[in-house]
Amino acid sequence: MAGRCSAQLQGDVAAFTAALRTLVNNPQFSDVMFVVGREQQKVFAHRCVLACRCQAFRGMLGQAPVGSEDSSSVPPQGPFILGNVQPEVFLAVIEFLYTNSVTLNSHIALEVLTSSVEYGLQDLCKLCVKFIKDTLSVEQVCEALQAAVTYGQVDLQQHCLAFIEGCTPAVVRTQGFRELSDVVLARVLRSDRLAVDELDLVQAVREWAHVSSAVLERPVPEVAALPVRELRLPLLAPSELVTLESYNQQDLLIPVENIAAAWRAHALRKGSGVPTRLCRPRRGTRPRDHHRHLEPHAK
Repeated sequence: MAGRCSAQLQGDVAAFTAALRTLVNNPQFSDVMFVVGREQQKVFAHRCVLACRCQAFRGMLGQAPVGSEDSSSVPPQGPFILGNVQPEVFLAVIEFLYTNSVTLNSHIALEVLTSSVEYGLQDLCKLCVKFIKDTLSVEQVCEALQAAVTYGQVDLQQHCLAFIEGCTPAVVRTQGFRELSDVVLARVLRSDRLAVDELDLVQAVREWAHVSSAVLERPVPEVAALPVRELRLPLLAPSELVTLESYNQQDLLIPVENIAAAWRAHALRKGSGVPTRLCRPRRGTRPRDHHRHLEPHAK
């Protein structure tokens, strides 16, 4: 007698996905409701779908009502209040849970990425990263870099930094640049490939520092301490250092010892006592006569 054969066969995936998509935010047959965002928009869902697709929702929806002695009792339908997320963002997450696909646009992609991290949805996170990389713009790149660093997305970090290196003059004029954290800005300033002159970069950091000082209500020298260490002052000509000192008297952006080290490099005709990286021209640095004395092999 011939042995039994078995196989797992798959039907039309597109039709299956389309059918599930009709259940997204559909009150019919739903058994849980969320009230989302400042708009307090109602979003309907199905407990079993959310629970089987997402551990975070399983924990949220599986809790018994407060005061219930029966651990197996069904929790109430809600509503569950989610005031800190935009309805469009939450609906994108729900769409992914039902269909394993997501509809993104440049206005919500970073926030959907945030939600994917919060809910532990790695596949959604990957889709968001791919979309952000494919649609990156000058206006958005700094915000994307900040998010990439915050959520440990190394690939996205590298992509954003390469983008910034390619169009630095435009990027440093954006609002997103002025909203970078000091840690992320310092990371950008460590790059040798920034396509901008050092003098322009100093001015961009000064503008960033004044914005950060106002937002954080802390003195300019304090908020700028970390990024300022990455400014390559020895690359500036003497006349530029004089101008820099004049501005510095007003806001104390740059520690006096940093400016003194730059003057010392000019006096000794080498980068004596200055870290090698601070004497290395960037890709966009305009040549100055004294640069040849700052090279490591110069005598």
